[in-house]
Amino acid sequence: MSPGSAEPRLTSIVLTFNSEKTIECVVRAVGGVSSRVIVVDSGSTDRTREIAEAAGAEFIEHPFENYSRQRRWAQEIAGLGPDEWVLHVDSDEVLSDELAKSVQAAVTSPPSGVDGFLVQRLSYFWGKPIRHGHMNPSWHLRLYRAGKGRCEDRLYDQHYVIDGESAKLKGHLLDLQWVDLYSWTASHNRWSSAEAQERLSLEEPSEDQLQASLVGDRRERKRWLKNNIWYRMPLFARPAAFFIYSYFIKLGFLDGTSGLVYHVLQAFWFRFLVDAKILEHHRYPQLLNMPPTEEWLARNGASFSVGKEAPEAEG
Repeated sequence: MSPGSAEPRLTSIVLTFNSEKTIECVVRAVGGVSSRVIVVDSGSTDRTREIAEAAGAEFIEHPFENYSRQRRWAQEIAGLGPDEWVLHVDSDEVLSDELAKSVQAAVTSPPSGVDGFLVQRLSYFWGKPIRHGHMNPSWHLRLYRAGKGRCEDRLYDQHYVIDGESAKLKGHLLDLQWVDLYSWTASHNRWSSAEAQERLSLEEPSEDQLQASLVGDRRERKRWLKNNIWYRMPLFARPAAFFIYSYFIKLGFLDGTSGLVYHVLQAFWFRFLVDAKILEHHRYPQLLNMPPTEEWLARNGASFSVGKEAPEAEG
């Protein structure tokens, strides 16, 4: 869709950080249906900028605070009119051919009264699609009229919300997760801290947040179940129960060896880590923020000498 086209304008926004491996295919996929592609980068030191600009994207740098604020800032800086369409994707999310056609059709001729569209995300791990387990189906609002929607204000598990009705699009958003296990677990370690902090500071949701509701869409039902059932279950019991649900009841074992690793890490390890950080906050808030005391060292049999000079090194 060229910028001079008479068809409705669609701006795609991509957040990046050291995304040189995937940014070209991401920009090319959204570029085929967009009037404009904006990449908002948070300080990449690799070839992300060079590759993104070569693929036809506008490149803007902005310091990263959290995903919610970065996404909201990116939409604001784009300067979109209220009736213009905006599509949000991450730096490793690629539109399938079917989804690209659905996006173009939705923007060109949207159903009456619909201001946003949900897309189904398909996660990958080690290059293999994860078609089973708790992640499927996974619906996310990513396409909407700019004046109607925004990213909710949360530290983790942010969704986009709109003032109006939404519909679903055909096709998948391919979440490649094209990183090694070290990077994958490092990211989830950071997100577990954000999730724990989100829970510890839990307040009533504002109008800017996805509402929890048993009669809402899948995202709203999931939020209700998380707030009203998940967080009332005992610490550490819930990750075990969740893994059993994801791997056995939701047939995660059908995803093979890569699926085994993914479901153990995603459904059990990540959730166990969140619980451990919640427990650490409640029981040991000050312990690790200071050196061990003499009393603690003595009680634990440590050998130390207070007030004595350290022996001189020989030689």
